[in-house]
Amino acid sequence: MNPSGGLAPSPRTLEVESLDVFDRLVAAGAVAMRGWHAQSLDLRGRKAALGTLDVEGAIFLGCTFDPGVEDGLRHRGALIFPRLEGVPFDAYRGRLYTPQELYAGLETRPYEELPDALVYQWSISPAQRHRLDATLASALHDHAIGDALEEFRRSDLSAGRTTVGVMGGHAAQRGTPEFAQAAQLGRLLAQSGRMVATGGGPGAMEAANLGAYLSHIPDRDFEEALAGLQSVRGFRPSVSAWAREAAAVVERYPDGTPSLGIPTWFYGHEPPNYFATHIAKYFANAIREAILLELCDGGIIFLPGAAGTVQEIFQDACENYYSAREAITPMVLVGRRYWETELPAWPMLRKLAAGRPMADRIFLVDSVPEALAVLGG
Repeated sequence: MNPSGGLAPSPRTLEVESLDVFDRLVAAGAVAMRGWHAQSLDLRGRKAALGTLDVEGAIFLGCTFDPGVEDGLRHRGALIFPRLEGVPFDAYRGRLYTPQELYAGLETRPYEELPDALVYQWSISPAQRHRLDATLASALHDHAIGDALEEFRRSDLSAGRTTVGVMGGHAAQRGTPEFAQAAQLGRLLAQSGRMVATGGGPGAMEAANLGAYLSHIPDRDFEEALAGLQSVRGFRPSVSAWAREAAAVVERYPDGTPSLGIPTWFYGHEPPNYFATHIAKYFANAIREAILLELCDGGIIFLPGAAGTVQEIFQDACENYYSAREAITPMVLVGRRYWETELPAWPMLRKLAAGRPMADRIFLVDSVPEALAVLGG
């Protein structure tokens, strides 16, 4: 699946997602903007440059212009998608989120007043559910996030690295063996040169992103960071306190290892964790789930979880079941007793895989080192 949800990009399309890029193109002698897609740029002060460029075939998405410029661009052949009023997010954004952006104001305000919470409140408002402009804004946003995710995959941060997914429940509390296990897994995966991707939420997802983020620090410092988080064990009853503890760790170690979180406002009661450095947050959960699984070209490790994790196991199994042999990716379930007895997904998965090419790419193990071993790391 293309993360942007659309057709593969045309080689004649140029994404212009910052003023620096726009200014460099103009300074280099560009004369025509055909095929340019300018996203969420404040182009005030660029009236002269826009006046000299041939703008026929250019697309401006949510850009801001000096007075009178917009009408002139339309008359000269540009296609302009206006900013959407009354929407608490940028539907045309050209980059992934950061935790600092979603939690802007965390130092002095409660979570309920921060951007992430305000977008969720907007998304579940009865007044929005049947409004065409709200539906359009959400769809445009998810397309833009998919496009930004695709660009991230091509960037220097992730190009050439396999991505391994870590799936698990949101219930794992800081200070528990389950949380420590997930953190150690994320740490070891990152140290082996892999990109860690999670569902971006709390619990095992937070732990795996934390482990990846702090993979560069000594073991003693890592253990101290884990222990320090125990003062606020979960996001209930206070998301604010939970996020502030995580933010303090990030402030102490500001140059952590990049990792991905791919959450959704569909599960808005689960806040995004602060340790995923790049966050692709979607409105549509079905799209988010499919993209998360598709990105994990190095396989997926499933820690104990509940309904969401079970769904992901069999959604991934379906992909592998119908895949060409060369496209099958490893599935590693951690916790024999859990996956054989408590939630017996393993017997069904093994039965499903029997006689199929995927049969030798599914694994049931009991520990993080075993999981790394079957992945070859």
